[in-house]
Amino acid sequence: MNQAAYPNAGRHSDPSILIVDDAPDNLGVLRRMMAGQGYQTLVANSGPLALSLARRMHPDLILLDVVMPGMDGLETCRQLKQHAATCDIPVIFMSARNDTDDVVAAFEQGAVDYIPKPLRMAEVCARVRTQLHIHTAQTALQHAAMADPLTKIGNRRHFDGFLEQEWQRAIRSAEPLSLLMVDVDHFKLYNDTHGHAAGDAALCAVAKVLQQHAPRATDLAARYGGEEFTLLFAETPAPSAAILAEAVRADVAALGLPNPRVPGGGCVTVSIGVATIVPTQLDDVATFFNAADLAMYAAKNGGRNRIHAIDKGNSTWESVRALVMPQLS
Repeated sequence: MNQAAYPNAGRHSDPSILIVDDAPDNLGVLRRMMAGQGYQTLVANSGPLALSLARRMHPDLILLDVVMPGMDGLETCRQLKQHAATCDIPVIFMSARNDTDDVVAAFEQGAVDYIPKPLRMAEVCARVRTQLHIHTAQTALQHAAMADPLTKIGNRRHFDGFLEQEWQRAIRSAEPLSLLMVDVDHFKLYNDTHGHAAGDAALCAVAKVLQQHAPRATDLAARYGGEEFTLLFAETPAPSAAILAEAVRADVAALGLPNPRVPGGGCVTVSIGVATIVPTQLDDVATFFNAADLAMYAAKNGGRNRIHAIDKGNSTWESVRALVMPQLS
């Protein structure tokens, strides 16, 4: 499926493990042990470094020491679970603190296991194997439930959940959120000319282009329905979103899929609507979605094979809000 949803999909088959401990001896022993089990290993000696590595590398599992100077393991885990790029990575705590309150606090922060120190390496390896097996099975189930069966990118169900998640995160972080609505131009004419099998292949080719432009865990390419697709970009301001949209449009046109019955002849193209907002509690996600949808229709009405972008504060946006709000009340 979509790399944004499952960043580990399709990469090297050896699972990767991030080991976080401020004691160099512990790091060295654990790294050698995990490498000996065939795992790729990353190491960090602090909470902030662990967060940075986890967001960039997206390991399959994290072994996390509880007691560290500055940001301790509990706070590190809390921040991992709050970020869309790392919230699904299983975390196993390691600690010499074995009181019930300490163990409960770890699980309340989202840990999947808690290993007491001093570490027994055979036990560590067994627990790691178990959690990796569970994580792999869960990922496969999520993949099946959230993938469009034809194009293999996200489906509408996945998009709806991901949009709500990123909307709430954008409110908390006060970062811009950008949505692209992408519609294949004259797709019925393409189907009528080449047949439905060729039409399906064309949709898969378009989906592949979209997926290539959604590389981050906080991006999502999805098939919304029929020949309509969406691209969601977190932490992406309006100018950057417009540049991305134009790149998508150009790359689809460059596929060169012939659509000879289009007036004037030509190839398969897309029309793209772009909406950008830094949401607050006073905004609603329906207005955001409908703004992108309306912008896409404006691109179509403007001649197709083009983009049309709006952002919050634009007069078009206020028109959309006026239409949507009565429906929500």
